[in-house]
Amino acid sequence: MRRLAAFLSAVLVIGFAESAAAEKRVAFVVGNSSYQNVITLTNPANDAAAITEMFRKAAFDVVESKRDLKNTEMRRALRDFTEKARDADIAVIYYAGHGIEVDGTNYLIPVDAALERDTDAYDEAISLDRILQAIEPAKQLRLVILDACRDNPFAKNMKRTVASRALGRGLAGVEPQRPNTLIAFAAKGGSTAADGDSRNSPFTTALLKHLAKPGLELGKAFRLVRDDVMNATGNRQEPFVYGSLGGNDVALVPAPAAPTPSAGNANADIRRDYELAERVGTREAWDSFVATNPAGFYTDLAKAQRNKLAAENARIAATEKARGAAEEQVRLVAEGAKGSEQAKAASQMKAAEEARLAAEKKKQLEDEKLAVAERARAAAQAKAAENERLAAEKARLAAEKKKQAEGAKLALAEREKAAAQAKAAEQEKQAAEKAKKLEDIKVASAEQAKKDERPKGEKLADQAVASLAPAAKAVSPPTQDIPRLLQSELRRVGCKTGDVESEWNASSRRALALFNDYAGTKLDVKLANVDALDVVRGKTGRICPLVCEHGYKPVGEKCVEIVCKTGFEVGNDNVCERVRPAKTTANRKQPARDVETESKSKQSVPQNGKQSIEALYAQCSSEGRRISGGRRNVGFSRIEACARNGGRM
Repeated sequence: MRRLAAFLSAVLVIGFAESAAAEKRVAFVVGNSSYQNVITLTNPANDAAAITEMFRKAAFDVVESKRDLKNTEMRRALRDFTEKARDADIAVIYYAGHGIEVDGTNYLIPVDAALERDTDAYDEAISLDRILQAIEPAKQLRLVILDACRDNPFAKNMKRTVASRALGRGLAGVEPQRPNTLIAFAAKGGSTAADGDSRNSPFTTALLKHLAKPGLELGKAFRLVRDDVMNATGNRQEPFVYGSLGGNDVALVPAPAAPTPSAGNANADIRRDYELAERVGTREAWDSFVATNPAGFYTDLAKAQRNKLAAENARIAATEKARGAAEEQVRLVAEGAKGSEQAKAASQMKAAEEARLAAEKKKQLEDEKLAVAERARAAAQAKAAENERLAAEKARLAAEKKKQAEGAKLALAEREKAAAQAKAAEQEKQAAEKAKKLEDIKVASAEQAKKDERPKGEKLADQAVASLAPAAKAVSPPTQDIPRLLQSELRRVGCKTGDVESEWNASSRRALALFNDYAGTKLDVKLANVDALDVVRGKTGRICPLVCEHGYKPVGEKCVEIVCKTGFEVGNDNVCERVRPAKTTANRKQPARDVETESKSKQSVPQNGKQSIEALYAQCSSEGRRISGGRRNVGFSRIEACARNGGRM
C-alpha cells in the first residue's frame, strides 16, 4: 500500500513538472541608450542584453530583444509582441531607459523623442497603459519590469501648456486593473533610481541574481531584489512592486522535477520502509516490516529492534510486578498478617525482583546486539557511500578518458582530412600541370605540322629554330608522338633541317648522331625513345653549329645572304672575289682533271644548289675522323670550315 502511495505521489510530481514545463513563456526586452536629444545612457543597453540572456537561459519560448527604438519602431514592436503573447501563459516586458510621469500617467521615452512641450508626451512617448495592453492576453501571469525611474532630462527645457499640469519626479505609483498582473519599478513611485557605476544598474543586478531561480516564488524573488538594491544604495533606492497574485505560488522559472529513485540502489525503498517503522516504534510496525521483507540486512536490524522492544516491555512488566509484590508485603506487615502470608509475599517479591533483574539483563544484551547491528549498518552505509563515490569517480574518469579519446580521434580525423585534402589538391595540381603540358605539346605539334606544310621554295626560315626555348617537358608522351617530338627538338638545337616527319628515318638518325658528336652523348640513334627526347630537351641552346649554303653566311642564329660590291662575286670559299674577265677562246676544251672535278662537284651538290646540312656535317665529321686516325670528336672549326667548303677538308 505504501509503495502504491509513493508511486501515485511520484506520478503527481512528474505530472506537475510536465505541466509546468508545458507552459508557454514569452518575453520582450527593450534597452534605450542612444538618445538623440539628451545625454546618452550607458547601462540600459548592457542591462537589456543581460536580461535577454537570462530569459534565454531560462528556456523562455519567445525572447524578443530590441535596442534604441524610435517611436514608430517601438509601437510596431509592441504590436508584434501582442500577437505572440495571445496563447502564452506567462508574458514579461522589461524596459530600461528614460521614463516620465505627466499629470499622473507614466510614459516610456523612445530615443527620437524631443518633448519640447508637456503635451508632446502623448504623441512622442509610449504610455504604460499601452505596455499593459501588449501582455493582456497572457493567461497566468502578466509582468512589467521598468528600470526607468531615472532623473528626467527633458523636464528642464519642457514647456508647460497648462500651469496646473504636474510633471512628477520619477514614475507615479500605479495599481493594475487586471488580476495576476505585476508592475515592478526600480524605485518607489515618486523617487528616482540610480544608474550605477558598474556594467549594470543595481536593480538589474539584483534581478539577474534572483528572478530566474528555479522554483522561487515571484513575490519572494522581488522581496530579495528589494533587499539587495537597498543594501547596494545605502537605503536610498527602494524597488517597489504594484499589483497582486492569487494564492498559488507563481515562479518565473519552474522548479526542476523531483528526481526518481535510482534503479541501481536496490535497498533504497527498503531503507525508507525501515526508517518509517523506526519512527513508529511499535512491535506491530516491526512485525509488518519483517513480514514484507522476510530476509536481508534491514530485516535483521528490524528483528533486533523488535527484540529490544520486547525486552523493554518485559523489563517494565517485571519491574511493575516487583513493585506490586513489595507493596503487597508492606501491606501484609502493616495489617499484621500471618507469618505464612508474609513469607509467601516475600517469596513473590524475591521472584519478581529476580525476574526484573533478568529482564534488565536481557534488555542490556538486546541493546548491545542492536548497537552492534547499528554499527554494522553505519559501516555498511559508509561502505556503500564509498563504493558509490568510487563508482562515480570511476565513471567520471572513464567519461574524461572517453572524451579525451574522442577528442584525439576527432583531431586525428581532422588531420587525416586535412592531409587528404592537401593530397587531393596536390594531385589536382599535378593533373592540371600534366594536362597543360600535354596541351602545350599538342599545340607545338600542330604548329610544327603547319610549318611542315609550307612550300619547298621558302628558304632559311627553319635555320633559326635553335634560338627557341626548349618545349615544355611532357610526362610520358604517347609512343607514336616520340619520333616527331624528338625531331622537333633536334631542329631546335640546330642538328636537323628539313621537315619533321612521323617516321624515324635515316635523316633523323643522322641528326641524332650529329647531336651525339657535338653534345658528347651516346644516345641510340636507331630508335626514337623517351630518354633521347629528355636529353635533347635538356639543352637550352644551339648544339650543332649553324651551317649556311653557298652564298649565305651565319649571322647570330640566321643565315644572311652575302652581298658583294660591284665588280665582285661570291667565290667557292663564300668570300667576295673580283670578277674575272671572260676568256675569248670559247671552244677551248678544259683539262680532263677539271672536268672530272666539276663532275664530282655536281654529283656532290644537289641540282637546286643546296646540300643537306646533315649530309655535309656527317661527311665532314667522317672525313675528319679518317684524317685524325679514328678520333671520335673533331674540332668544331675544322668541321664548320669543311661544311662551308662544300664537304672538302
